[in-house]
Amino acid sequence: MNGHDDVLLVMGSGRQHFREYMLRALAQQHRLWLFGTEAASWQRPYVAGSTVVDMFDPQAAVPAALELARRVPVAGVHCYHEGVIIAASHVATALGLPGPSPAATAAVRDKRVTRELLTKAGFRQPRYAVAASPQEAAQAAVVTGFPLVAKPRSLGSSEGVVKASSAAELDWAFGVSRSAGQAGMISYPEILLEEYLTGPEISVDAAVTGGEYLPFIIARKQLGAEPYFDETGHTVEATDPLFDDADLLQMLAKAHEVLGWNDGITHTEVKFTPDGPVIIEVNGRLGGDLIPYLGLLANGVDFARVATDLALGRRPDTTRTRQLAAAIRFLTPPVSCVTRRIQLPAIGDSNGLHLAVALAGPGERLLTPPDGYAADARHTYLIAQGSTAAECQQALDRAEPGVRLESDPLPVAQG
Repeated sequence: MNGHDDVLLVMGSGRQHFREYMLRALAQQHRLWLFGTEAASWQRPYVAGSTVVDMFDPQAAVPAALELARRVPVAGVHCYHEGVIIAASHVATALGLPGPSPAATAAVRDKRVTRELLTKAGFRQPRYAVAASPQEAAQAAVVTGFPLVAKPRSLGSSEGVVKASSAAELDWAFGVSRSAGQAGMISYPEILLEEYLTGPEISVDAAVTGGEYLPFIIARKQLGAEPYFDETGHTVEATDPLFDDADLLQMLAKAHEVLGWNDGITHTEVKFTPDGPVIIEVNGRLGGDLIPYLGLLANGVDFARVATDLALGRRPDTTRTRQLAAAIRFLTPPVSCVTRRIQLPAIGDSNGLHLAVALAGPGERLLTPPDGYAADARHTYLIAQGSTAAECQQALDRAEPGVRLESDPLPVAQG
């Protein structure tokens, strides 16, 4: 913990396996105060204090923040939790602190609004429509054509996102998207149906300050088997040529301007279709899946310093100081099961292996689609660091056979 008397208010801490590294890094930059829906536990070593509050609800979070500010000077607000960014923007506004406006966070949280704004501004976008019933979905499919993608308007982690290749699959796809939900997330009665786009996909983490767009991580995404869109890995290279793609960066900067995003971090997903790059979505937070950590390993940009500078109203330094690569791979079982034991390869047994982490303990259920979402079925992740993306993938290929998942069949439900 540093010596600041004031605090940086962090709203939402996320899942320990995927976000502890981020909270730890932020604590090295500034004294922290945490807002969460439950009392702090694993977060305690990193925070000066915490408040139990419904962090998803601005009407609860704003009064709690004003009360905190009467007791402890609040220097800035930071949020890396997808479902909390709207409330966090209201808190920052109420405290007179830097950050994205509530209107901007609402625009990126609702995928329908994002589509509408970008389409109206002339951006290449997939054909899309919304539907609140299977009947409306059938009508919407006339607009989008087949294949199409069904997705919830407000969720993250690709939950509820599925491909329907024909009218015969449409009712199933509608049902998957309509029934998806995440704690604290807004649940809309309609789902979004979009034209299916082909091509490789990337994500770009960027700092936006005073309207200036500063990308500092470009990650190449690996996806699992269709009809689902689970992310099985990401690769980051400091020397990615897309950093020099002026047209791409100009498109991204203009999109943020259209969405009203003038300050704060974003994680934007882009698909490179045969007709050119298309923005899939803009998220008002740092990337998940440890992408910021991969960026630090690959290019040396300290995501926590960038986030802290933005929260405090300072222009961050996003200069890449390393010329390396890093990659992560997530492992899931072939079918749903209950974990007994996970054996991991030792670091050093495979040249280039940086981390091997088990995500599931004994007795935990791993539910693969259609029983659950692929992100919840991950049992292990492996991270490699090397000189090139290819070198990292080779290291992961060597390490993966060293992961041993011992499991039991999922118990059959008694009827």
